[in-house]
Amino acid sequence: MARTILVTGGAGYIGSHTVVSLIEHGFDVVIADDLSNSSPKAVAAVAKLTGKEVTLVEVDLTEEFQVRKLFANYPIEAVVHFAGLKAVGESVEQPLRYYQVNLGSAMNVLKTMARHDVWDFVFSSSATVYGDPEVLPIPEGAATGPTNPYGRTKLMIEDICRDLAASDKRWRIGLLRYFNPVGAHPSGEIGEDPQGHPNNLVPFVMQVAVGRRDKVQVFGDDYNTADGTGVRDYIHVVDLALGHLAALDNLTAGCEEFNLGTGSGASVLEVIQATAKASGKEIPYEIVARRAGDIATSLADPSRANSQLEWRADRNLEVMIADAWRWQEKNPYGFGERPADSN
Repeated sequence: MARTILVTGGAGYIGSHTVVSLIEHGFDVVIADDLSNSSPKAVAAVAKLTGKEVTLVEVDLTEEFQVRKLFANYPIEAVVHFAGLKAVGESVEQPLRYYQVNLGSAMNVLKTMARHDVWDFVFSSSATVYGDPEVLPIPEGAATGPTNPYGRTKLMIEDICRDLAASDKRWRIGLLRYFNPVGAHPSGEIGEDPQGHPNNLVPFVMQVAVGRRDKVQVFGDDYNTADGTGVRDYIHVVDLALGHLAALDNLTAGCEEFNLGTGSGASVLEVIQATAKASGKEIPYEIVARRAGDIATSLADPSRANSQLEWRADRNLEVMIADAWRWQEKNPYGFGERPADSN
């Protein structure tokens, strides 16, 4: 029988792509999501792509009794944990909410896993745990020092997982530190659908390309990079999804961190140029002052994942942007409806 994987936050951007990959590789999947920052339409799209009915359970993971009921009702054998709040700026404004939701949901899931004799856990962490890197590309052994509550919740959950693994040898935990996920499923059926003002560059640029926004603000062009704009390690969301499969297939006793990135970077202006090429549209932009806390360059050293998980990010920036544009052009307002007051 196929293993049943619980994917928390599975209706979200990275979660939905991972669910597609899991189903395509023969797993049964149960999605647990409160739909606060995602859409059931994403789950319907996953079912359409895979030809399989997908189980979606609407659940608040901060309520332990709901988590217990979830595990009692389904034969869960492993967990991929995406669920949580994820906006850096919002975390600065609402730190208590971030600590309560992100830590509370993770602890409830982990406690209930142990109660049901489930020991395989893959955690959606983030490169934000590194803070301002002292060395590039960044290896997993680099110093950690997140600069915002969102990043601190990720590192705290990592610490909880390390302590758990040290306390009981049955735990097999993979901590996946993402760099900058972008792109969409090549079908254009699922993709990134940020609520409100996009916090990340690529969805913002896509909204300019599709006519929802006037221009892109480029925060600083005086960094020590080739064109003066910030450089980031972008990873295609499908490659990232496959990284979770690789982690599940290669979990070993204990707890280990893995960077998921390409090891190479693209600048803000390169992303804008790639979007103009993919969309055939001019992307207006203006240079404005740097944002506080931004760094010049962030690049992953993915060699541990390459060797131990036998995983590699293969899709380049051109493919990432082309797939992101296919999704955005097909779904100008994401999974939502066109606003009544829009032109």
